[in-house]
Amino acid sequence: MQKEFRNTGVTIDEFTLKELFNVYSDSLCTFLNYYTHNKQLIEDIIQDVFIRLWEERDTINIFYIKTYLYNAARNRVLNLLRDEQNRSLLLEGWASRELEKQKARDCVNMEEFSSVYQQAINSLPEKCREIFILSREQNKTYKEIAGEKDLSVKTVEAQMSIAIKKVREYILKYYNGRNFLPTIIITLALQFMSLFD
Repeated sequence: MQKEFRNTGVTIDEFTLKELFNVYSDSLCTFLNYYTHNKQLIEDIIQDVFIRLWEERDTINIFYIKTYLYNAARNRVLNLLRDEQNRSLLLEGWASRELEKQKARDCVNMEEFSSVYQQAINSLPEKCREIFILSREQNKTYKEIAGEKDLSVKTVEAQMSIAIKKVREYILKYYNGRNFLPTIIITLALQFMSLFD
């Protein structure tokens, strides 16, 4: 039979902490086993819970120690599982994007693509081309370009929007005539164009 501890102003000293650990650690292991079967993780969580109890013994007010320990252990395991799931999703997304990039590179000759990209830029109207080059190749901000060209920032934004659209269309038109997959080309074009952001 488990001893029920009730902390109403009782100081948690080393002896009390050891006794609490001896009384509750096995039942906490069983409880956490409902959430995960990773024995090492369960042991780490129980250790963390008791370390936190020790570190915060002077600042926390606990009326029912069993409730405190179970809630602390449950919250800790749920947080760790959530973080692990988020990390897995992020890694999965990154791997997928990297695979798509590699597929795109494998489908298109980069030297040829660079040439087509330059042709697309050269085909832009003069004002649009100048603004595009200042932004993408000279890394100037829209505000800097507006000041240099004596234009409003909105005009620069509009011209950049037109330029990007025309460059995309030019590249797609070039590669569609060669029976390439447009989505791969768009992905590669966007990736290549973003190098100049």
